Amino acid sequence: MKVSDLMSTNVVTVPPDFSVADAAKTMEHSDIGILPVCGTDGRIQGVLTDRDIITRCVAARIDPKQMKVQDLMTRGVVSVSPDEDIKAAADIMSGEQIRRLPVVEHEHIVGILSLADLVHSDIYDMEAARALTEITDPLREY
Repeated sequence: MKVSDLMSTNVVTVPPDFSVADAAKTMEHSDIGILPVCGTDGRIQGVLTDRDIITRCVAARIDPKQMKVQDLMTRGVVSVSPDEDIKAAADIMSGEQIRRLPVVEHEHIVGILSLADLVHSDIYDMEAARALTEITDPLREY
């Protein structure tokens, strides 16, 4: 089975010059925890997660209305192709300790593969369990 068979395709993106406050509102409104950051050409430049906002903005006592997404986003995004095998994608998620994996084709975001997508597929519940175990292992060295 390929990533394209399980990924979510209704991806919400934001531009890099969006305020972090507006990005947080977008996450809340869309009930999502990750926002791919795309330039005017549609190419992915980074990702912003709800955890990024909490740990790098709110906890640092920075006003999210004054901070731009480009100043907070994670660059060098780990991604996967829609044609990649699901097991390989689960290995990437485990190895990188990420719960949501952008699916990119020709540098453009086409979907998001999440642990929830793996869990909802009865076929890959073991891969999801293994990935979640490795992602949340407090004794894992980084």
